[in-house]
Amino acid sequence: MAFDGQVVLVGCGRLGSAIVEGWLATGAVDPARLSILTPSEKPTAEAARRQGATINPPRETLAQADLLVLAVKPAVWRGIAQPLAQTLAPAAIIVSVMAGTRTSQIAEVFSGHPIARVMPTTAVARAQGVAALWATGEGARTAAHGLFDPVAEVVELDEERHIDVATAVAGSGPAYVHAFTRSLARAGEASGLDPASALALARGAVRSAAASAQGEATLEELIGQVASPGGTTEAGLKALNASAALDEVVQAAVAAALLRARQLSA
Repeated sequence: MAFDGQVVLVGCGRLGSAIVEGWLATGAVDPARLSILTPSEKPTAEAARRQGATINPPRETLAQADLLVLAVKPAVWRGIAQPLAQTLAPAAIIVSVMAGTRTSQIAEVFSGHPIARVMPTTAVARAQGVAALWATGEGARTAAHGLFDPVAEVVELDEERHIDVATAVAGSGPAYVHAFTRSLARAGEASGLDPASALALARGAVRSAAASAQGEATLEELIGQVASPGGTTEAGLKALNASAALDEVVQAAVAAALLRARQLSA
């Protein structure tokens, strides 16, 4: 179910733009009921304007907002949010997509407002994202589902502290996959492929894996579908995770991202 209300998006950077693109593509938010606050001209904001959205609306428009989405950098959000808090109606819902910013911190500025935290991936632009969700109450939870169900698989978390873990796994995960794809292409090139062929094959392998992962099979079953006993894939997998090296390096990546998320909330 889409969100039926006046929505204000604060920030239209990479993630904010991806969210707007997904909303426009799926109809999750009616452009005529969308306002975007951005300090500079953004192509996605301009595309939304052409469909009926309002860019940098006057104060009286903000006072009519049913929901405010905070999509700004955690380091600067307070200075941006404090003037808005004086304008919003008391019942307006706050949805934050900022990493490392706890609801208790948001509540210091938006006192009394229902709050939800959502950590989506930028694939929401293509309605193929995944998003972790935690909310302070049912109203905020329902509103966040309305915004993100059309553009992502929404995973509800039972504790807010797990939002940071979700950020380290899913929010950062696409970059880990792209980094692995780059390494796979470089390995193909080192083994004799020309650069263009190596990159095309590595990208294709990741697309194939992503397509098969959308089914009901477990990850072990998916691996087994490719890795025949005694075959080439099994040999490669054994080398990839020799002495649990792959497991350890992925755990280290998640731990480092989690630490940074917690530092941002300090």
